[in-house]
Amino acid sequence: MPLVSGINRLVMLELTIKLVLFLFPLAYSPGPGNMFFAANGARFGFAATFSANAGYHLATWVVTLAIGLGFGLVALQFPTFLLAIKYLGSAYVLYLAWLLVKAGTLEGQADPRHAGFVDGMVLLILNPKAYLIIALIFTQFTSSTGVASFWLIVWISTVFTINNLVAFSLWAAVGDGLATAFRNDAHARKLNLFFGVTLAAVAVWMLLR
Repeated sequence: MPLVSGINRLVMLELTIKLVLFLFPLAYSPGPGNMFFAANGARFGFAATFSANAGYHLATWVVTLAIGLGFGLVALQFPTFLLAIKYLGSAYVLYLAWLLVKAGTLEGQADPRHAGFVDGMVLLILNPKAYLIIALIFTQFTSSTGVASFWLIVWISTVFTINNLVAFSLWAAVGDGLATAFRNDAHARKLNLFFGVTLAAVAVWMLLR
């Protein structure tokens, strides 16, 4: 049984390539999600970002699927809904930035508060830009095939999620690598302040876009 009824494999391959190329500048350029994971990778190490990454991308897949099935059309008809999400999301990232600025040294901290599974989920759910990008993807890529079947929506949601997961993981690794030389008490507070300010800038970015 074909993955998407009514669409041949060649069309699906072409759609997938176009989708990845379309997403490349959005996913791999510095953005709120990338900077969030780069900051956490720098502060706590690459491995510590796994749970937040899992939460973020589980939420990504579910939300993308929901928007593809029509939830996004309802949400976009109520601008106050997206506006409320924008403010809540910015406030939440500011809160995480404050926790980072307050953190102590990189080594031997009694309560190394890093973003977890729920934090990752909340970051995606309260990111209105994600809703708009996802809606745009379905507008562009379901119309290009002439078919908007359930399995096509699942496929687009999965490709989008995996592409983002790879991008965010790379940025978390970059953050971890940049911080390796500074993992000592003398530089810890400056590093915390730098990435705390970075996250605060992400919050403002989310608010203004």
